[in-house]
Amino acid sequence: MQNQSTSFQNEKLPRQLGMWGIWLLVVNGLIGAGIFGLPSGASALAGDYSVWVYAICALLILPVILSFAEAGSYFRGTGGPVRYGTEAFGSFIGFQSGWLYYMARLISFSANSVLLVESIGYFFAPAGEGIGRLIALALVCGGLTFVNVLGSVESIRSLAVFTVIKFSVLILLVFGGLVMLGSEVVPSFAQTAPSFTNLGAATLLLIYAFVGFEGGVVPAGETKNPEKDMPKALILGLVSIVILYMLIQLVAEAAVPDLASSESPLLDASSALFGEFGAIILMIGIVTSVTANLMSNMFSSPRLTYALALDKSLPGWFGKVHPKLLTPSNSVLFFGGIAFVGAAMSSFTVLAAMTVLSRLFLYIITCAAIPKLRSKFKSENSFVLKGGYLIPILGILACVWLMFQVSFTNIWMTVLFIVVGSGLYWIGSRGN
Repeated sequence: MQNQSTSFQNEKLPRQLGMWGIWLLVVNGLIGAGIFGLPSGASALAGDYSVWVYAICALLILPVILSFAEAGSYFRGTGGPVRYGTEAFGSFIGFQSGWLYYMARLISFSANSVLLVESIGYFFAPAGEGIGRLIALALVCGGLTFVNVLGSVESIRSLAVFTVIKFSVLILLVFGGLVMLGSEVVPSFAQTAPSFTNLGAATLLLIYAFVGFEGGVVPAGETKNPEKDMPKALILGLVSIVILYMLIQLVAEAAVPDLASSESPLLDASSALFGEFGAIILMIGIVTSVTANLMSNMFSSPRLTYALALDKSLPGWFGKVHPKLLTPSNSVLFFGGIAFVGAAMSSFTVLAAMTVLSRLFLYIITCAAIPKLRSKFKSENSFVLKGGYLIPILGILACVWLMFQVSFTNIWMTVLFIVVGSGLYWIGSRGN
């Protein structure tokens, strides 16, 4: 194995994350608010066959996740996509990989903060409007920032608590539906199979419940054994969520006969099964799910600016580690502050529309990096994909297909991100 970029050797972050810690980051990056609203859209487009669309999405994203698993097994330094792009294509592509991912995660954090506050407003109306909304957003962003400045162990423990609550609510819905509905959850498939157009639309709709896993590979510099733990956590994360998604769809279809027209499918399903109590429990599940997604995002994303600072692509201020807490405190504080500003100024819908194309570029760069990374860093401990380069090629083709489905807004916003990132890279290069 050739020497990697030595910037990770200057890292001061302690290695405290095991496989389950990475798995928590992966599944909470995948499971946000989407699964609580997607079943109705899937049902409208694919009917009883919608359950299989989740499996199609999993197969579509699988080569991308496997490519990340191989790339992740080659590196022991923080940064994930930054490392992959830099080692394979040079510092400019590495910077753009990290920058596009950072912007996508920052905007996603702001969007989900808005969604969380709106969900809190369901229980406490003043939190959803006016000055109360700003205070609630400040508490959400400030609280998560504070926890992440304190330390990685505290962050992962807090994330674990919210993950248990979230999974408990979703598993309760599935288990309750299976017990109460029995054989009714098995689709009859009596209706006509969806057209190719509708099947494609349903796949495009649901694929975004399968992105966000990449947050688990960023903190490799805080992982005890990234060579083995990264691939295991990524693959186990995908298997976990696709099984859960398919069971949720089956129960929702059986519990809500007019699921296709429902604006809040899982809320309606929970109400049908458990009454008003079920609706309250489901709302708690939404709040905890979004919170866990935010915590996962807050943990991994600031590590990108930290890694870029170590590579001298950003000012050294971002790479400072708190002398006592041993966390990248400056990067965490910066992320939390900018995320609050974005959340305070925009709505969930506007923010959510900005991130799709950036992620796809990131996925393509990582898949395309596999041939060079394998030739440079392959060792007996590495996770090497079978079939030559077939799997990374399939990952690239899947991303290209998805690119042709995005809106014009996504295109010009991503171009703007790239232009701004190029300017920052030029400034950073001249300064170093």
